[in-house]
Amino acid sequence: MANPDSPLSKTELAKGVTSPDANVRMQTFAGILRDMSEAKRDPTLSDPVLAHTAWTEIIKAADANYVPGKFTTFAGFEWTSNPQKRNLHRVVVFRDTAHLPELALSALDSDDPETLWKWMDEQRAKGATLFAIPHNGNASDGLMFDLVKRDGQPIDAACNKTRAANEPLYEITQIKGTSETTPILSPTDEFAGFELWDYTLSADFERPSHPRGSFARQALLDGMSQAASGAGNPFKYGFIGDTDTHNAAASNEEFNFTGKFAFENNAKERPTGIPGAPAGQIQQINEFSSGGLAGVWAPQNTREAIWDAMQRKETFATSGPMMKLRFFGSFDYAADDVNKPDFVKLAYAKGVPMGGGLKPGTGSAPTFLVTALKDPKSGNLDRVQIVKGWLDAAGEQHEKIFDVAWSGNRKISADGKLPPVGNSVDLQTATYTDAIGAAQLATGWTAPEFQADQRAFYYARVLEIPTPRWDTYDAARLNMPPLTKVPATIQERAWSSPIWYTPN
Repeated sequence: MANPDSPLSKTELAKGVTSPDANVRMQTFAGILRDMSEAKRDPTLSDPVLAHTAWTEIIKAADANYVPGKFTTFAGFEWTSNPQKRNLHRVVVFRDTAHLPELALSALDSDDPETLWKWMDEQRAKGATLFAIPHNGNASDGLMFDLVKRDGQPIDAACNKTRAANEPLYEITQIKGTSETTPILSPTDEFAGFELWDYTLSADFERPSHPRGSFARQALLDGMSQAASGAGNPFKYGFIGDTDTHNAAASNEEFNFTGKFAFENNAKERPTGIPGAPAGQIQQINEFSSGGLAGVWAPQNTREAIWDAMQRKETFATSGPMMKLRFFGSFDYAADDVNKPDFVKLAYAKGVPMGGGLKPGTGSAPTFLVTALKDPKSGNLDRVQIVKGWLDAAGEQHEKIFDVAWSGNRKISADGKLPPVGNSVDLQTATYTDAIGAAQLATGWTAPEFQADQRAFYYARVLEIPTPRWDTYDAARLNMPPLTKVPATIQERAWSSPIWYTPN
């Protein structure tokens, strides 16, 4: 649009995108994300010739920068569906560039996920290998994991099978918040209120009103209920994180936060926004997270190895730090297997890694082996938890959080809670110390209350000690008080992909 030789420079939209006024540029961009109708009215914006050019450049860039063993790139695109201004974005990732389509599918063509899945099946028939990763459901207002289809009919076995075949992973955290769960759905989870970014994508800064269908843990429970009914599990997701800032390698650290929009590169404008910006927009931006990361356990740093590991869900997510998390399950582990020198080899031989399904063994209950290693540039570790969800004999859904490893000499209190790790953050200087917490944690944990006839999932969640949130770093740099409408500190965390148990 900034190129006068391009047809796109002649569009009405280009006037706003290239305006010298930063606020006009910002509002234009926000408007097109929230309402595709303007783009649909202008055929230039969906010109297949221009779209083919853009897609070709993406593929060229992926191939030009791919160095197997050192730096892995994928050809892919974001399908930016916003029905009723609800976020149903997906990222579509191809395993290789041998059998790619002439055009990527646009949300201007359709904003219905079933259309995307049909298109993906068509690409497979032509030789492509691909999957889609749904984005932050917290901004979907219940649509991401809805139990009814677009036509109002309940999801069924055919729909569930198609979704599961096309979407192995879910993005549980990114700059627009974390969608693991919410206190509304998980009132007994003391850490459920983490970085929620509670908005739709509407222009009036609307708050969503349908938490069910928006968060991953409830989706895992609903998926088991679907499977128990005989319809198959559409929500058997592994977890990843990413930044979603669209700023190349992005800035995932709190101390290095640069935001999602160009003006946020200026720390002076992050707390207050562009002059003239609506108050609601400023608050939304203050509530942005620093962005997450995807961890993948793959044998090589190549497209094939990493894509295959993502397909089998041997992945974990972090809220930004480069923690390392491993999680295995088996009926044949001993709790002290986690401390053996050949722990990883033994864990694969006798059980399954994150993303897998438990197989019957000699034990009466599954044992899980979990190890967590801190990011050297971030805080020490507070604790490791295992989150369990299950269906009882009547099909009712349940969840429970278990603290399984922690730093220091703390003990579980009479109410079943582990005392807080403490807080070493100095808000005025945005500093902290690692005098509390641990550099690594590891344990073997045998599931209590296990019932062999009940469906269940388990995943590990690792919490850091409190550290300064990005807004506190900004306040210290600008010599201003910390913001009061967002948290001043954060307990960064990581989530493993679940391991599922299905009765015989």
